[in-house]
Amino acid sequence: MRTLTTSDFAGTARLTRLAARRDLYTITAWWAGLGLFVAATTAMFDDSLAVHEDLVRETRIVATNTGMRLLGLTSGPTVGGYMLHREYVTLAVLAALMSTFAVIRHTRQNEELGRAEMLDSTVVGRYAGLAAGVLVAAAADLVLTVVLGVGILASGQPVEGAFLAGASVAAVGLVWVGVAAVTCQLSSTTRGASGMAAGALAVAFVLSGIGNMAGSVDKAGLRVTSDWPAWFSPIGWGQQTRPFGGSHWAPLLLALLALVVLLAAAVALASRRDVGRGLWPERHGHPVAARSLLGPVGLTWRLQRGAFLGWAVVLSMFGLIFGNLTEQIQDLTGNAKDWWTQVGGTDQVVEAYQVSIIQMTGMFVAIYVVQVLLRMRVDETGGTLESVLATGVTRAGWLWGHLVNAVLGAAGLVVLFAVSMALTTGQVLGDTRGQVAGLVWAGLAQLPGVLVVGASVVAIGCATPRWSVPVSWALMLSMLVAGPMFGPSLNLPTPVQDLSPFTHGPQAPAAAITAGPILALTAVAVGLAVTGLLVLRHRNLTLPA
Repeated sequence: MRTLTTSDFAGTARLTRLAARRDLYTITAWWAGLGLFVAATTAMFDDSLAVHEDLVRETRIVATNTGMRLLGLTSGPTVGGYMLHREYVTLAVLAALMSTFAVIRHTRQNEELGRAEMLDSTVVGRYAGLAAGVLVAAAADLVLTVVLGVGILASGQPVEGAFLAGASVAAVGLVWVGVAAVTCQLSSTTRGASGMAAGALAVAFVLSGIGNMAGSVDKAGLRVTSDWPAWFSPIGWGQQTRPFGGSHWAPLLLALLALVVLLAAAVALASRRDVGRGLWPERHGHPVAARSLLGPVGLTWRLQRGAFLGWAVVLSMFGLIFGNLTEQIQDLTGNAKDWWTQVGGTDQVVEAYQVSIIQMTGMFVAIYVVQVLLRMRVDETGGTLESVLATGVTRAGWLWGHLVNAVLGAAGLVVLFAVSMALTTGQVLGDTRGQVAGLVWAGLAQLPGVLVVGASVVAIGCATPRWSVPVSWALMLSMLVAGPMFGPSLNLPTPVQDLSPFTHGPQAPAAAITAGPILALTAVAVGLAVTGLLVLRHRNLTLPA
């Protein structure tokens, strides 16, 4: 690689300001979402584990359960440490995705849409666009450190632990700034670059999980020491900081070193390719399309199947883990048992636990539905929709294709999770067949609430396409916080909790499934979807410039 000069980065400052302006609302939504999520979960655990004996018992349960160690480490009986064990992987993955999308949006996407060629015709250096994307994403991660720290601190956790926890999450995001910078050079498409970055994230999760599962537990059963695979994962590095169990800052240096190495590799790769092309050759499709691709339903499935399969693997794995926890749950006593029974709405702790887990699954499946349906905005702004409509497909047919895939995909994910959880629950309680039937029906009963979220996204996307992404995610977050997972623990007013469709879902398998709530939620979902369709039919499309 030739020696870099200042001219290679000419215009970086202006492009950075432009990128920051474009991302103002998107990044702010990420900060708000992650900050509120960590504040809500910390407050929830602080409330449910207020008695120290209950905290010790819960910590020992997750520390000694090999499956639960897949999610993270325990470093002693602290509320902050327990919260990180349960939520660190989720926070780290979201931070990595935030960084990935930001870098790709200002590099590979600009090339794919022709913006980079237009910018290169001005006084802009070869690496200015890459530098701008990296700077904006890195700045977003640094601010995220403070946001998460403040969110954890709000529940009375120690200052150093709170901000080290924020830094450990942001460190994973910084590593994926470098990962995305590299994948943008390898792939010629936004989807390909995002897919490779997501694949690297999956590998990091597996390595950290294997390292934690193969690790050892101290005699008290409260502190886990990871095995060597965890040290090959950026997620593992963040977990080794142990913010509420020793506060080790040194592992963050590994993340900074990885960022430097990856950025150097990205610059070297960028010098070896043409603008608009990736280093890896593009795959050519079949000369004749499959019959399934001749309609909007099949085409949408072809575009979304990768996301579905990824969610299916993750939810199936978590189903096995949560089902295996039933053995420890049935032995709970005291405040910990009272918390589960209060949230689950029954005095039978195992059934209350199943109600809560199935409700939580419905909320996470709703996130998948939001992701799938927001693809409509990408199709519209990227020009794909214009090509599809030119074939004779109607706007209603195009929307129908996305809705069918969202509904069937959500149903499939719920069933996969329920069956996985039932298999391991059956090993503990017996009657595996009965557990499968009960949990599958309980999972399917959550679908109307999920459909309300999806129909809301459709209505928002059709009525206000420009704001569809931030508004949809903000709506999803508000429904999550107001729902049964967080609403009662945060002592939110009943009218606020009632705004979440998940609050009105049946508490199965503890209670019988009645038709009233399901029909009401389904009617709301249909009404919102029809409203979105009517608006879509009478507005102009947002076409690429």
